[in-house]
Amino acid sequence: MPTYQTTPQFEHGQSPCTGILVVNLGTPEAPSAAAVRRFLRQFLSDPRVVEYPRALWWLILNLVILVIRPSRSAAAYKKIWTERGSPLMIYSQSIANKLRESLDRTSAETVKVELAMTYGQPSIDAAIDHLLADGARRLLILPLYPQYSGTTTAAVFDAVMKKLGRLRWIPETRLINNYHDDPAFIDALASSIRAHWAHHPRGEKLLMSFHGIPKSLLEKGDPYFCQCQKTARLLVEKLGLGDDEWVIAFQSRVGAEKWLSPYTDETVRTLGKQGIREIDVVCPGFSTDCLETLEEIAMQNAEFFHEAGGRTLRYIPALNDSDAHIDTLSALALRHIAGWQASGPEESGEASRKRAIALGAIR
Repeated sequence: MPTYQTTPQFEHGQSPCTGILVVNLGTPEAPSAAAVRRFLRQFLSDPRVVEYPRALWWLILNLVILVIRPSRSAAAYKKIWTERGSPLMIYSQSIANKLRESLDRTSAETVKVELAMTYGQPSIDAAIDHLLADGARRLLILPLYPQYSGTTTAAVFDAVMKKLGRLRWIPETRLINNYHDDPAFIDALASSIRAHWAHHPRGEKLLMSFHGIPKSLLEKGDPYFCQCQKTARLLVEKLGLGDDEWVIAFQSRVGAEKWLSPYTDETVRTLGKQGIREIDVVCPGFSTDCLETLEEIAMQNAEFFHEAGGRTLRYIPALNDSDAHIDTLSALALRHIAGWQASGPEESGEASRKRAIALGAIR
């Protein structure tokens, strides 16, 4: 017989509120091989991330990948690590804090915000416990992934539902699937790019680089590729770019399997060989800067471009904790919680507590 979790710190008469769970992918706790190994073991063990047969993948992961990759990845993390820690964690926490402040000002009801990571800390389980302890009876899940993929957004939903399935009292739950074509999101991206161009020389091409996934997932029905294409199209229209002023590509592929193409590393090399001297690169699928943007794009691919004959690759930062990004996420959250309230008038906390005492629910 399963044992269900008691609602953390539940008290009769506690005023209900709406909880918003902001979720990013996660990061190692330190730029060390040991920390990276722990992170990769959890990340790459998720069947949403790697759909290989489990027994075969266990052997590949534990006997090959976790032996070779942690030290290599740790060296890459050291290049971007700051005194305050991982950029992804720093920006994600700031986003959650600023979103909380924004909703305190703009929401007509009490809203609590917690940050969680799908892999690593703070965990989804712990963040949900914190929201429940604060009285959250309605739960909005906000993954920081503008484009939906089974490898990212669905992995968040899986972890949330696994946690909720262990609860005795499950809160009403809503899931934000994606916001890849949200007008405010597109406006924020366009404004960020224009601000960059206002302070730096403008490149001959704008490269929009999205994280890749295996092409087989597209063929199985994952909408990620199509949503990336729509984000790119809307952004190009907003910026008023001509067909010869931009290009889209997909980064971070691993292994021999075919991934979404064209590949970013091959694209920057091709541009360099074609005589393009300067390019700008933006990553519209990344809410926060991280290893894939700061090291892979701004360092690795800049080197690839230079080696192929190009002169300058300028990386345009992610939206991170900018005001425009917070405004976008705040408006998105408010739309999803609009009209979401208890089915009848709510008693005050003290009145509810007294009623519970009178009925014998508490002493």
